[in-house]
Amino acid sequence: MPSQLEELVSFLHSPQPAVRQIALDNLIGFSTGPASSLFKYDNFTPVKDLKELAKENSKILVQQSITILVNLCDDATMRKIIADDTEFVKYLITKIIDLKNTNADVMCILLSNLAKEDTITSVFDMVRESSKDLDEVFGSSKLIDCLMDCFVKGYDRELNKYANFDYLSYFFADIARFRRGREYFINKQEYDGVCPISKLLVFTEKYDSKTRREGVASTIKNSLFDSETHERILNDETINLLPYILLPITNSKDSEIDEEDMFNLPDELQLLPEDKVRDPVTSIICTHLESILLLCTTHASREYLRGKSVYPLIRELHKNVEDEDIGDLCYRIVNMLMRGEPEIGPVEEMPVKNAEDGDVEEDDEDEEMIEVA
Repeated sequence: MPSQLEELVSFLHSPQPAVRQIALDNLIGFSTGPASSLFKYDNFTPVKDLKELAKENSKILVQQSITILVNLCDDATMRKIIADDTEFVKYLITKIIDLKNTNADVMCILLSNLAKEDTITSVFDMVRESSKDLDEVFGSSKLIDCLMDCFVKGYDRELNKYANFDYLSYFFADIARFRRGREYFINKQEYDGVCPISKLLVFTEKYDSKTRREGVASTIKNSLFDSETHERILNDETINLLPYILLPITNSKDSEIDEEDMFNLPDELQLLPEDKVRDPVTSIICTHLESILLLCTTHASREYLRGKSVYPLIRELHKNVEDEDIGDLCYRIVNMLMRGEPEIGPVEEMPVKNAEDGDVEEDDEDEEMIEVA
């Protein structure tokens, strides 16, 4: 005999909307922690029901069902069941780019959680149907391009008054773990001739949104795991990567940079306004330092960084910020930049630990799922 709670989840596929609503009202509180195992009842039928409820026309039904799915992503098995349903993932993305959708932001959270699964790379093959409204906003039929446009153009709620799309930054960071994702970010796209990563860089200093800065910083880092692309990226003026990695780690009060070093800095860092401050979140500074460390992998990139006075900036950061993790990363960067170069042969280490074969492994922090109360 099923328990009362198991009977409750069975109501999710009731033909009566009012019964489904009552079930959702009572089940949200069970979607986190150990209680979430309830949704594995009857071979995960409640998960399947929730995906169907997410397609309803009711704003409340959709919001509650998506919220529960977001929380269930903390369980690897249920997350995989949701992510492996590529038709549902495609539906989710088409609703995110629906600029009248009141639930777009919570759907962005769900999409970012699903990006922990390898099957998320299917998004690169998904296209939207043509419609007059969408064609006027999006220059591409590829859903990944539409998501990028939502993130870049919709941060101030100009595209959708109900959404700022900030959580797409975490989605971008995770798809950049895969080689196909990295190739997407660092290569010009047909529809606009622009490298997507160059569109994200301006948000490294958006200090009113930790989510956006954090996700963008991780996207940059993950896009740099292929060392053979570093020299091209650094020298591509249309991307202009380095200043946007360095600006978040600098402060206008960093005074002990001599005139010659100052002259060699990227133009964007030579005349900082007096109110320029470092990113207030040390973990984000660490992510940018990890990006710099990755760029130290090849001789050509190290020479480029030396020529742009990166060492004096790292020295000032280390001197003025007391944080063990920042200090450790600064030490490793200085070791890479200031040691003598061998006449031949590659650097003997890949300086950031989570790179393996073609794809990047997540660290413990990246594994954390976003939950919705």
